[in-house]
Amino acid sequence: MIISPDKTLLECFYHWEATTPDNIYLRQPFGDNFVDFTWKEAGRQARSLAAYLKSLNLPAKSSIGLVSKNCAEWLIADFAIMMAGHISVPFYATLTDSQINQVLTHSGCEVLFVGKLDDWAGMKSGIPSHVKCISFPTYNPDASHVQWNDILANYAPITENYIPSVNDIFTIIYTSGTTGNPKGVMLNYGAMASVIYYARDIARLDVQNARFFSYLPLCHIAERNIIEAAAVTMGATIYFAETLDSFAKNLASAQPTHFLAVPRIWTKFQLGILGKMPENKLNTLLKIPIISSLVKKKIQKGLGLHKAEIILTGAAPMPASLIKWFRRLGIIIQEAYGMTENVGAVCMMPRDNIKDGSVGKIYPGMEVRIAEGTGEILTRSSWNMNGYYKEPELTAETIDAEGWIHTGDVGELDEDNYLKITGRVKEMYKTSKGEYIAPAQIEFGFADNNFIEQICVVGNNLPQPIGLIVLSDLGKATDKQVVRESLEVTLKELNPKLKNYERVQRLVVLREPWTVENNKMTPTLKIKRNVIEKEYATKVETWYSKSDAVVWE
Repeated sequence: MIISPDKTLLECFYHWEATTPDNIYLRQPFGDNFVDFTWKEAGRQARSLAAYLKSLNLPAKSSIGLVSKNCAEWLIADFAIMMAGHISVPFYATLTDSQINQVLTHSGCEVLFVGKLDDWAGMKSGIPSHVKCISFPTYNPDASHVQWNDILANYAPITENYIPSVNDIFTIIYTSGTTGNPKGVMLNYGAMASVIYYARDIARLDVQNARFFSYLPLCHIAERNIIEAAAVTMGATIYFAETLDSFAKNLASAQPTHFLAVPRIWTKFQLGILGKMPENKLNTLLKIPIISSLVKKKIQKGLGLHKAEIILTGAAPMPASLIKWFRRLGIIIQEAYGMTENVGAVCMMPRDNIKDGSVGKIYPGMEVRIAEGTGEILTRSSWNMNGYYKEPELTAETIDAEGWIHTGDVGELDEDNYLKITGRVKEMYKTSKGEYIAPAQIEFGFADNNFIEQICVVGNNLPQPIGLIVLSDLGKATDKQVVRESLEVTLKELNPKLKNYERVQRLVVLREPWTVENNKMTPTLKIKRNVIEKEYATKVETWYSKSDAVVWE
């Protein structure tokens, strides 16, 4: 199929449904077995669901909600919404009752697909009474809902192929919201088609018999374009993770050709490898030519990445040292950078021309400039968002009169069009000495200490910053004094490399990890810096006044 900036995702789906009906599109694991959905079967179900949606006689281009963890039905429902001429509005599966009430009310959804969820009982009270719910099959469907299988049994699949305009909105993606209420980013069909077209070479969309592995939230832009859009463009097969416990087994079964992981996942992989083979032993084996090759292959196969053609990281900053660590194992991680407002596609690191410390080279079709004075990164392209749903003032604050998106990130662009991120405008804070601190850049300096799993540098109005840390499983299992000495060494090695006012006064080891469940991480595993700072605001001055370089909460 020819990739074109005028080909919508829906047209790509129709193409594979018609030309390769018996090829497997979706593979849903249940224990050691899979339930497979061919393009024909996925199309049949989507078309029946679309027939039901059309029978509701909703206004054209109505918002239809979708809340579920990743599974085959998620994508089938998404295409059903498109086929019916409506706009899909997916929500995070971890939302509380009040959070889903806010986004459902704001988006105006009259219908909600409800799928694979860990706590539907806790979410259910937040669903407005007028919203009609449709339960996915298999995943503990709610008996009070319209049932997926009943729709398939009673509604004949639509036969016409609805073709939307490239200017039509196909989705509203609510940002994960590290600060404030989520904003509904409106994206049209043409924006996604343009991204796929311009990224086709660097993203290796030419791979035959491609396989994708879906586990990050499908309502996030990274998974939406890399998994849903790229796979449907290529006619690829998508495998899913069943549970967190089965993640490693499911990934090994998928053997993906295209794989994306956020930095926290890569840290988990690293700690898992080191848990089986200490760093000193690994370093020794990697120096022995024949043994080195065997070790690399074993690790790659153990992770399920031995057939990967492209391996990506994104959604949050990743330390260059961690990327280099995996590179020694023959795992070439290419960083990608973007945000929901520009379909997650500003730049990507070329596999064969890597510049460590940058987040990659600007895509063809994308313009980037650095704002004078602030250093803020501005982007402009044919895949700009249409704006924030029902928020014209916020839209005007983000997209200026010349069409530049103000990203909120601070960075530098070099002569070869490689972009470096140096901080976030809103994350920078002022010390009591009047100097501005960009905490993310300091946090990178702790990436090589394997006793640290999470770190947040804070210090608004303190003379010097302090680091709040959560120990890794390795750190928790190690003698406290050994951990203390290791952290002290890291501090002594890092601080001389920083500006005087950036030097970390001390590290505080916290008892509680930061998770999505306790609201200290977003669903894409970025720390919620503002939540963490607020949580410990009354304690930081006391910790700062301690005499030890490392203290325990």
